[in-house]
Amino acid sequence: MNPFTNTGTGLHTPRKLKLATVSLAGCFGCHMSFLDIDERLLDLLELVEFDRSPLTDIKTIGRCDIGLIEGGLCNAENVHVLREFRANCKTLIAMGACAINGGLPAQRNQRDVGLMMRDVYCRQVGGTVGNQIPNDPELPLPLNQVHPIHEVVHIDYFLPGCPPSGDAIWTFVTELLAGRTPALGHGLIHYD
Repeated sequence: MNPFTNTGTGLHTPRKLKLATVSLAGCFGCHMSFLDIDERLLDLLELVEFDRSPLTDIKTIGRCDIGLIEGGLCNAENVHVLREFRANCKTLIAMGACAINGGLPAQRNQRDVGLMMRDVYCRQVGGTVGNQIPNDPELPLPLNQVHPIHEVVHIDYFLPGCPPSGDAIWTFVTELLAGRTPALGHGLIHYD
């Protein structure tokens, strides 16, 4: 049985599947590509109910059938959000290079985080003498390395690209909703 087939009982209308998105450490480019589905978002709205996404003002993480997540893990808050999202998603899709391999944020993995923080906050040219590294309990603790999300939770599908195009996201999601294993052809995968 297709896990993405809506089935109703009696006279009830079939339940729409819930789709949610989350962004972690990255540029938000994958979410911009999601919005590049353009008018097809209305077609997608016929198939799913949007939960947390750039199309809603929902900030909490609720139960969903399909979760799209972009970005890598650079701080403790990213790890917390990822684990909470995974716990609430039946199917989780890692979307984009940052989620899959750390992407551009992982470029900092070549440097010591403590030295980098001192350079940015205390040794910046034109900075005020006596500046300190912020130390507030509201700020998430940085990780020593940026990690791809599959190192922390199970990922059901990977949607590569930097970012994946709106066409790639559309094809991937609609194939999944139709009960097929998404397979993107040569023209839909790119890294530019």
